[in-house]
Amino acid sequence: MSKNPVTPAIRWLKAQRAEYSEHPYEYEEHGGTAVSARELGVDEHQIIKTLMFCEGPKVVVMLMHGDRQVSGRELARQAGLRSLEPCSREQAEKASGYQVGGISPFAQRKIWPTYAEDSIRQLSYLYVNGGKRGFLVGMTPLTLEALLQPQWVTVKREK
Repeated sequence: MSKNPVTPAIRWLKAQRAEYSEHPYEYEEHGGTAVSARELGVDEHQIIKTLMFCEGPKVVVMLMHGDRQVSGRELARQAGLRSLEPCSREQAEKASGYQVGGISPFAQRKIWPTYAEDSIRQLSYLYVNGGKRGFLVGMTPLTLEALLQPQWVTVKREK
């Protein structure tokens, strides 16, 4: 892969003077976090996926370990909403400003309420999407927390 992309997320991280590392990899359609973990040589549990959930026009961002699923019902309950469903591809892309498979939690079109699985804080290092398919940024959970100030929740289901 050639030089690393400069995405809105990267511009934003640089503006925040965040400490992070850049990790391009060979993207595979529908490969998910298993492919990025394999390509980076890390545990899939360290890959943090950015998921978009909707309740009508309301959108929430959920950060979850790559090897876990989100209970939409539990997320809705903890977010104080009636119900949440995964956003459609079109809704997710419109809300985030990124292409599905490359959605970063940083520098989205609008600031949405952001939730993160509490156990992410126990990782020594994590990898989250940098705003383009095949491109992750690495950082500590403390850096992620300082940048996004998510509400920490426990909504995981085993895959």
